[in-house]
Amino acid sequence: MLEYQVTTHSYEETEDLGEKLAKLLKPSDVVVLNGDLGVGKTTLTRGLARGLGIKRNVKSPTFTLIREYKDGRIPLYHMDAYRLESSPDEDLGFDEYFNGDGITMVEWPQFIKDEIPDDHLTINIERLSDTDRQVTFKLHGDKFDQRGFDQL
Repeated sequence: MLEYQVTTHSYEETEDLGEKLAKLLKPSDVVVLNGDLGVGKTTLTRGLARGLGIKRNVKSPTFTLIREYKDGRIPLYHMDAYRLESSPDEDLGFDEYFNGDGITMVEWPQFIKDEIPDDHLTINIERLSDTDRQVTFKLHGDKFDQRGFDQL
């Protein structure tokens, strides 16, 4: 498993990192996002959406579980699995998202860990200060090799 780290120093830099990430991802990629509340998971996803050409405002999917954005060059599916803690066996059609035509971002993946494909990208975001974040990318599986994550 390869691992890369990037430190951002502002909200804007975290969003810009997401935009750069969009250039490296492909349809059917699954990205799991880990980090405390308010650390920047949705900010990174907002930048990713911008990098995909999505014009709609990206909001946290906390109350809807899944937000779909299909107006970019690749569809983006933004999931928040937090509410599934009490019912992890609920069938929401994860296979259709994870093996479909879009990129799937999953916040709070620990609540659906058995559904996450073996080949996925894990992004851990850690708060270093009010503005600084350490973003760690962990590549699980061969499908992410040679994509340029070392250039982020």
